Amino acid sequence: MELEFTPEERAFADEVRDFIAGHLPPDIAQRVEHDLHLERDDYMRWQQILGRRGWHAYTWPESQGGPGWSVIQRYLFETISGQMNCPTIQPFGPRMVGPVIYNFGNAQQQAQHLPGIRDSTVWWCQGYSEPASGSDLASLATRADDAGDHYVVNGQKIWTSYAHHADWMFCLVRTRRESRKQEGISFLLIDMRTPGIEVQPIPMLEGTHSFNAVFFTDVRVPKANLVGEEGQGWRYAKFLLEHERVENSNIGFSTFALRRLRRMAAAVQDRGRPLVEQPLFRAKLARTEAQLKALEMTTLRALSSMGSGSSPGAGLASALKIRGTEIGQSLTELLFEAAGPLGQRLDPALAHGEGDLAGLDASLRGAPANYFWRRAMSIYGGSNEIQRNIVAKQVLGL
Repeated sequence: MELEFTPEERAFADEVRDFIAGHLPPDIAQRVEHDLHLERDDYMRWQQILGRRGWHAYTWPESQGGPGWSVIQRYLFETISGQMNCPTIQPFGPRMVGPVIYNFGNAQQQAQHLPGIRDSTVWWCQGYSEPASGSDLASLATRADDAGDHYVVNGQKIWTSYAHHADWMFCLVRTRRESRKQEGISFLLIDMRTPGIEVQPIPMLEGTHSFNAVFFTDVRVPKANLVGEEGQGWRYAKFLLEHERVENSNIGFSTFALRRLRRMAAAVQDRGRPLVEQPLFRAKLARTEAQLKALEMTTLRALSSMGSGSSPGAGLASALKIRGTEIGQSLTELLFEAAGPLGQRLDPALAHGEGDLAGLDASLRGAPANYFWRRAMSIYGGSNEIQRNIVAKQVLGL
């Protein structure tokens, strides 16, 4: 793999920097700089700016209305976005359900849903995990009973990220009882305004609200919202999960967090000199940065595989998810350590952007909330323990 950027790639990087500098709203950039909780409007404003440029669905080929970027261009866009305090693009539409729809959906579904994903005018959420079917997703129990021209859905999903913001959900449901639990699962698109859907918030430890429990009681879903074939949902779910776990390598977040950590460590004084000059802390920082660089190279391998039309493979995708979340959590632990005494007090108001956001003090006071929220990284998208089982089975043959 060629690691030197070509003149064309360097020009592209300059184009991305110039666009972000000229279009990213300053109030959003300030909230991201201190890793504060973002609301729907914060995400949507930036994503719609990208959508008007044709960059929101930046992983899509030109044939589907995307920019058709190369693997390197996508990598540069993600890295520069992290460096310049851009919000993370919510993946549920462009990185998850969008590719499922344009690969397996019919023409009507593509015409109905892809434009709203490209423009970021529709927010999607993911209905996968259930109270007894998180890591063992194939055991899901939410059922969709055949009722002629529609299904009647009953059950519960949990840990549904941003369901309270969502217009639509892509959902795994059980349409048949088969001998193998992976069979009989179907992939439905559900309008969140449908009667019978109840969204209950799950508050996070630091006081923010991202996750939810979603209850379905006799929810009528048209059969026109079935993606692909009935009973083939596990196949589409595996396709999506491999892309999600590459996404969960968290390169953008870790790039941003490392830059923030370096800035804090250079400013914080420890026994009369900057924290970054303390040998023990500097060694921790160097080790984590080296791990991040290795992760970047492995992620590029996976993106290269996806860019050529092949799958990165469940083993590689799981390995990226494990390593990416571990590195992300290591960075939040170092940020917490760098905050020193200010990191001992949890300030829920600051997590919501209340109070003075200027200067280093806001980053130091925000470190505890950041640390507590990121504990979820090693659980969402399939817990790291389960990912290790996948690697052991599919890579090591154990």
